[in-house]
Amino acid sequence: MSARGLALFAAAALAAAKAAAAEGEPRVLELEDGRRIEYVLYRHAPDAHARTPAAALAPDSALNAARLLNLHLSTGDLEEAAALSNAPRRRFEVLAEYRRDVGEEQFKRVFAQYLDPANRLLAEIAIGKHRLLVWELRVAGATPAPLAALYFVEVEGKYLLDDVPGETRALLRRLLVEMRAGRLRP
Repeated sequence: MSARGLALFAAAALAAAKAAAAEGEPRVLELEDGRRIEYVLYRHAPDAHARTPAAALAPDSALNAARLLNLHLSTGDLEEAAALSNAPRRRFEVLAEYRRDVGEEQFKRVFAQYLDPANRLLAEIAIGKHRLLVWELRVAGATPAPLAALYFVEVEGKYLLDDVPGETRALLRRLLVEMRAGRLRP
């Protein structure tokens, strides 16, 4: 194969991989009691959370909403972070209380972990308009590396931190529990 043919083949393979990631992989988790959780798994590059996007950040996807949220939190900007929630007043109160408990610097450090390229974005899991983003926090130093997650929901074309309990969020929580137990692989 010529160099041009190889380059075209590589470009086609990359486009196919991007299309597959954009479509997601439908999956079903069979629970011990016979219930089933149907979801879609999206894969991103492991460092997708740490990349600087070409355009200005907007909460137009769960990943971009997470980037924006964690940028605000890693600088201590509670107001802007809380505005990215579907329950902003409650989110602000929770964040302010956590910051009081751990101190300003520890607060910023905790949320900066989500942007650290040493950590790995494992999966985006979708059920309808709800999303769960799961990271493996390698910088925490624990073995095995702990899994951390954020829940989002699409509201009028914007992804917001999902701070309102509900059935779909409970299903996503169950999927996270299964991942942490090693019974669900991304």
